Amino acid sequence: MPPSTKQAATKESVQDYYANVLKSKDDLQTSACCTAEATPMHLRPLLKNIHEDVQSKFYGCGSPIPPAVEGCTILDLGCGAGLDVYLLSQLVGASGKVIGIDMTDEQLSTARQHIGWHMDNFGFDQPNVEFKKGFIEDLKSANIEDNSIDIVISNCVVNLSPDKEAVFREIFRVLKPGGELYFSDVFAGQRIAEELKSDPVLLGECLSGALYTEDFRRILRDVGCMDYRVVSNTPFAINNPEIEAKIGHVDFYSMTMRAFKCDFEDICENYGQSATYKGSVENNLDSFILDDHHEFKTGASMDVCGNTAKMLSETRFSKHFEVEGDMSVHHGPFDCAPVKSTKQTGGCC
Repeated sequence: MPPSTKQAATKESVQDYYANVLKSKDDLQTSACCTAEATPMHLRPLLKNIHEDVQSKFYGCGSPIPPAVEGCTILDLGCGAGLDVYLLSQLVGASGKVIGIDMTDEQLSTARQHIGWHMDNFGFDQPNVEFKKGFIEDLKSANIEDNSIDIVISNCVVNLSPDKEAVFREIFRVLKPGGELYFSDVFAGQRIAEELKSDPVLLGECLSGALYTEDFRRILRDVGCMDYRVVSNTPFAINNPEIEAKIGHVDFYSMTMRAFKCDFEDICENYGQSATYKGSVENNLDSFILDDHHEFKTGASMDVCGNTAKMLSETRFSKHFEVEGDMSVHHGPFDCAPVKSTKQTGGCC
């Protein structure tokens, strides 16, 4: 089957699964699309403000809700019925905006029919959310302009795409300089066999489309992003005997990743820089976690590599950190090793 025909068939299979097979999260056959880590405490009151219809159609695998988003323009790829959009709506406030894009009419219908209900609940005079039909591989079709988005998020959706390089290329096209990609998805410890990728159940359950972690690194490199960071990483079991028999030989992880649109080097380099967190991000008063091996304690200076310094000084986090030093003197590679808790490690570090 030619690539374009195969990709079209994959999209049709995903659309059918999420439009006709799944009516709520109770219809899922595995835990892959609902392995969501515990919702952070500060977000739990916000969940209570979201309509039960929207919550019942949530198929995420994490909590890709980044900090310090007030006033930001955020794009949610594969927004579904809009749960993460409505969570972020409350966080960006009346001066911000959240755009959800999805290809499934049934999901968008649920999201759109509750816009007024949510705005009344949130106390906003005007909607700060918008839902668009489109494909995450072609954001131009939804009129998402170059360098127009502060943050792109996605929750267990990229694995469903038949052209993941196109997805990441589009993400970095629409992000503003210094903008952030912050997403949760299912990843695999090895490449998935081609014959499994066309299985509609394995695909719809977020398994057979899972990216091999090293291929993810290579795709980001090819679209010009030389560093990414792992925020959280949770292995999970399939817990379905029939599906286990088909794909149980693969180790799967629910992971939350972040990457920034900055000019990074391909390894961590030492320029003698340090960073101090001011304790000024809401709900992060005592410390700020950048990734699985960078927790900045308020008021305590930490040595950082050049890439980490850029993540803190060339993004929306710049007002929350004091970064000392520049890149005028090089001292060789920076020892920036992540926590060895699982097989997967961070990106450049």
